[in-house]
Amino acid sequence: MLIYLDTCCFNRPFDDQSQTRIRFETAAKLQLQQRVRQKKVRLVWSYLLDFENSQNPFPERAASILLWRNLAEVRVGETGAVLDWGRSLMTLGIKPFDALHVACALVAGSDLFVTTDDLLLRKLRGFPDLAALPPGEALAKVEHWYED
Repeated sequence: MLIYLDTCCFNRPFDDQSQTRIRFETAAKLQLQQRVRQKKVRLVWSYLLDFENSQNPFPERAASILLWRNLAEVRVGETGAVLDWGRSLMTLGIKPFDALHVACALVAGSDLFVTTDDLLLRKLRGFPDLAALPPGEALAKVEHWYED
């Protein structure tokens, strides 16, 4: 299974962990990353993740996130296909950077797009070309929790 984690997902462990939801999403995201290390799932990395991470005002966080680029089996650069998908997704009301993240996932052939952005998840609900899920639901899908 090929997964794409967007920037907000990579940053979730650095958010205030006092809320149950944030702790749950952090734990699920870390478990997904463990599956990447175990080679049970494959990770996509994109030029947009590089760009947004380079804008991170916390160098230690940026360095921690950047390590995942080395574990990604698929890398997506800026291509005509990515930009075309991005423009198409923006017509659905998706913000430009979010649209480009989704476009990178689509061009890579990702099975899952993982984000903690509720608005983006709502806009992608029912989108036929890509399953977009929050970390907990993505982990459930990866581990086949509900397939019995």
